[in-house]
Amino acid sequence: MQNKYASIIFTLLALLFFCSTADAQKKKKGGAFRDALNNTTDADNTDKGPKIPIVYDDFVYRPNIKSVQLHEESFEMTQPILELGSDGRLKLSFDDLDADLKNFMYTFIQCNADWQPSDLSATDYIDGFTDNMITDHQYSLSTIQLYTHYNAVFPNENLHFIKSGNYILKVYLDGNPDKLVLTRRFVIFENKVNVISKVKPATAVEFRTFKQEIDFTINHSQYPITDPYGDLKIIITQNNRWDNAKTNLKPVFVKDDELVYDYDEENVFDGGNEFRIFDTRSLRYHSERIGTITRDSEGYHVSLLPDEKRSYKRYSTYTDANGKFLIKIQEGNNSEIEADYAYVEFFLPFDDAQTDGKLYVFGAYNGWQCSSENLMHYNPKRFGYECALYLKQGYYNYEYVFMKDGETVADQTFIEGMHYETENDYSIYVYHRAPGTYYDQLIGMKRLNSLK
Repeated sequence: MQNKYASIIFTLLALLFFCSTADAQKKKKGGAFRDALNNTTDADNTDKGPKIPIVYDDFVYRPNIKSVQLHEESFEMTQPILELGSDGRLKLSFDDLDADLKNFMYTFIQCNADWQPSDLSATDYIDGFTDNMITDHQYSLSTIQLYTHYNAVFPNENLHFIKSGNYILKVYLDGNPDKLVLTRRFVIFENKVNVISKVKPATAVEFRTFKQEIDFTINHSQYPITDPYGDLKIIITQNNRWDNAKTNLKPVFVKDDELVYDYDEENVFDGGNEFRIFDTRSLRYHSERIGTITRDSEGYHVSLLPDEKRSYKRYSTYTDANGKFLIKIQEGNNSEIEADYAYVEFFLPFDDAQTDGKLYVFGAYNGWQCSSENLMHYNPKRFGYECALYLKQGYYNYEYVFMKDGETVADQTFIEGMHYETENDYSIYVYHRAPGTYYDQLIGMKRLNSLK
């Protein structure tokens, strides 16, 4: 009997030793940068795991998928916007770090103004195939991080859109729509109304030096609107962010064929600050804001120079890209497959850790999301917040935002400050639910800049 108990105890001790050794080896192998990369898994949508519900937003469901871009085919730093019936096309691209060949497919979901699915079926808004395979793929060339690069362009010979409105591009795996890979938002608009707009410092005296006001008028002389208060939905976005969009705006005045939206508060945005910038198009030479570039068995490591809190600093103008990013290399011919990946380390000095919320590195590079990937952690030894992101070579805009506990909108002013002089892009979307229809058509939109 004693030998039996001794055997059981020995087995348990051996298992504990094996598990602790394996965990130690995992930590030793990855280090701080690898740990940060491992934390990027927001959803495990594998066959063995539970089914993850779709998010009707810009979202990546698998940690091996990186560098997702959706833009007008002509230029990488444009918004994903199409005019219904035009020759314009959008291009989707992404990398699979598994570096193998997978059967990726994509489809589209038509949404209402609030980004929830409409009551239309796919055949109501698509002429052609509703599900398509991504056949354009290339393997990375001469990179430390191996990956497979995928591209898809639409509309194409297999599909055309026949309805305007909000759309979700959904990519899935192996012909199973439940095996989600990524989702991306885009819009298709029509020019049925004319939007006349301007950006100016806030009318309210207490906000004049901090906020920007977007006043506009909708001219619908060529398009009848019987109930502008009930049938229209107006949304304004800043720098293509949807989390802080202004919604539920009603006309202040209705004059013949004109609807006037001239508010003092409802259409006001924080001016924010110009975005911070770093450039990794070259991993041989140090560009501005790059502290060190090193290489080891894990790959490239880029340490940015320490940033600073700007909430109480005076406004300083410089050229940025309003939060966008661009995949590009200097030493090579094809950035899509020759650009390598690097662990980029951010550091923001801060006296004490915040107890009522969290700090994030924020920008279009991750779809303006606050997730475990871009969450900053306080290091009491360095007296500051730090974060490591695994990013493809290129030009990046970013800022630091604070997400207070219980809130859903990221606050950029806590770290970055706000100034009415800041250059920002705005988009005004005009949705109409025509009587007897079951979806919100996008009958007009206007893109404008605060400096133009």
